This record gives sequence, C-alpha cells and structure tokens, in this order.
Amino acid sequence: MDFIFMLTRQDRTVPDCLAILAQIVPLGLKHIGFKDIGADAPTLRALNAGIQALGAESYLEVVATSPEAALQSARFAAAIGVGHLLGGTQVAETLAILQGSFIRYYPFPGTPLGHPTQLGGSVAQIAAQTADYIAQGCAGVDLLAYRATQAEPLDLVRAVRAACGGKKLICAGGVDSPARIAALRAAGVDAFTIGSAVFDGSFAPTRPGLIAQLKEIGACL
Repeated sequence: MDFIFMLTRQDRTVPDCLAILAQIVPLGLKHIGFKDIGADAPTLRALNAGIQALGAESYLEVVATSPEAALQSARFAAAIGVGHLLGGTQVAETLAILQGSFIRYYPFPGTPLGHPTQLGGSVAQIAAQTADYIAQGCAGVDLLAYRATQAEPLDLVRAVRAACGGKKLICAGGVDSPARIAALRAAGVDAFTIGSAVFDGSFAPTRPGLIAQLKEIGACL
C-alpha cells in the first residue's frame, strides 16, 4: 500500500509547500501531492516540477466546488504534466481533456459536498458509480471513505474495492491514525493520502515536527 503525502491542510495546499518539499528530501518519499487551491499557479507548477525532479510521483487533487472550476483544474494538471489527477466528478469531460497525456485519472465516486469535502451517497450508489467510472476508462477512483455521511467507511471501502476490479483504489480524507491505515490495508486499499493529520501532529503527538510524523506513518506501511 502506497502512502501519498499531501502538502495540504484543510483541503488547501500549504503556503510554504516548496520549503517543505525541500525539508523532506532525505526521506525519499515516492508519492507526493497537492490540491488545486491554496497556492498560485506558478507555485503549483514549481511544486510539481520539484516533486518529479526527486523521482517521485506527483498528484494533483481537485477540490473545486463548481464543474467548470474542476475542469479548469484538469486543464491545469494537463498543462503542468502531473502524474496523477485525483477528484472531480465530470469524468467524460476530464478524460477528454487528459486524452493524449500520460496522466492517470481517479475521480471521486459519490457526491462530494462542501469544503472541506464530505461524501454523500449510499454504499450501493457509490459502488455503482465506481464501476461506471472504471468502464469509462479511469485508472481507478479516489474514495473519501472516512468523510462519508451515509455509509460506514469500511463497508464502503470493501464495496468500492470489488467495483474497482484490478484498478487502483485510493482513499483520501480522515486517515489520521495507525489503526485506520491498518484497516484500509486489510480492506484492500492500494494507496491513501494524508495531509492535515501530518501537519496537526496526529501520528506522533509526543514527537513534534514534520519529519517525526512522516516517519511514524512510514512505520505503518
């Protein structure tokens, strides 16, 4: 299971993301991401280039709340050449924007609501939507399991795992403890993202500092 470190807090890219990227170089993280809001376009472009220069996979997660803003974020992802685009629900339009690129797309199944994002929809509805997204050609899905408002998170994960088939299941949001990481692994998740919990010190409360948090998460893998 892969850990994707998001340079984000409260669903926004942190303002000092470039400085933090430089700080974490010694850890050799292989999966690093950011959101489409919180920093300006030149900063996000430099951040993506910096992640890829380290030999890591880059991820941009869409949290835009309007369809047009989400599609604009997809256009931006294509322009800067991220490795993976996460989020959004305009699947056909987004896949058309990404056509001809090497970007792998993982939309949100269900109904994302508000900011920070919550997830509406029943287990059956979200699983059916996942299967439809996979049929349309997505590389997998980005599931907000621990932000679900109408489903038990692990029931949702297991149903979406089955609907994904062999495609990639990424879980985002609310992964804030070793117990949750273990539960996601047991349920068959391929990767998970953590942003706010790292910056809030959730994983190593007695050992302050970003590096201590990331090492504690690494020990869970």
